[in-house]
Amino acid sequence: MPRIQGVDLPGDKQVVIALQYLYGVGDWVAAEICFRLGIDPFMKSSALNDDQMARISGLLDKDYLVEGQLRRSIQQNIARLRDIQCYRGTRHRRNLPVRGQRTRTNARTRKGVKKTVAGKKGVKDMKH
Repeated sequence: MPRIQGVDLPGDKQVVIALQYLYGVGDWVAAEICFRLGIDPFMKSSALNDDQMARISGLLDKDYLVEGQLRRSIQQNIARLRDIQCYRGTRHRRNLPVRGQRTRTNARTRKGVKKTVAGKKGVKDMKH
């Protein structure tokens, strides 16, 4: 089982698929890495030799933010938005949708389970 950036890649999958197990590497970046290093994207990742693994790891370190560095960068960006108290920062702080989605209905993923607020009972207008 090959190991890159502290992540075990599945050995039974193609290199282009196995690279996507790294946080921050999607299909496009995985294909670009294979192309730039001249690695066959369809060979099994267990067939990668140590030299190829080192080249992949070096390229990821040099040109891409992946795994811990990317997570840290995202957290710092969110912290900066909170510190300057911009609209997006306050939405992050309150755990509400950040990108303009409606919250009157939906938004349950961000808001959590419904918290029912006791309202007025249906008081009927009594005319006698």
